[in-house]
Amino acid sequence: MTDEAAGSAHSALCLRLMQLFPRVTKGMRRYQEPAGPDAASLGPRHVAALQQLRDGPVSVSELASRLDLTLPTVSGVLADLDRAGFVTRRPDPTDRRRTIVQITTAQSTLIRQWLDRAANPLARVLDKLAPSEQQAFLKAMDLLEAELRTQDSGPRPG
Repeated sequence: MTDEAAGSAHSALCLRLMQLFPRVTKGMRRYQEPAGPDAASLGPRHVAALQQLRDGPVSVSELASRLDLTLPTVSGVLADLDRAGFVTRRPDPTDRRRTIVQITTAQSTLIRQWLDRAANPLARVLDKLAPSEQQAFLKAMDLLEAELRTQDSGPRPG
């Protein structure tokens, strides 16, 4: 294959992916929309926070680190989740300077069902791939995320 033909195929693949990403994102967000009146104003950061809290309580600073967000941003997300009755915050019994956050017992089942429903389309697609294809897909997404993060921290084109 000539360099020009390879470049053209590469460009076509990139264009196709750039067309797919917004549609995939829109579709995933639709599945991530929580049910119930208290959840109407929750967005992707709220979903990500709940996903991180799914396996048990963590400190606010640990949650911020996992989500790659600032403490004030995470505190705002947690305030929204607290008002909706989805999480509780309490001082760490071993270090009163830290705050521990967790999903409320009353909402735990609802949130688990909601998060599982949100993951179902992705799980069904991944089940159609061989394990090596799954790993290649995950590697590509990790590399893309790292590339975008590197570009986000650099100067803006313009």
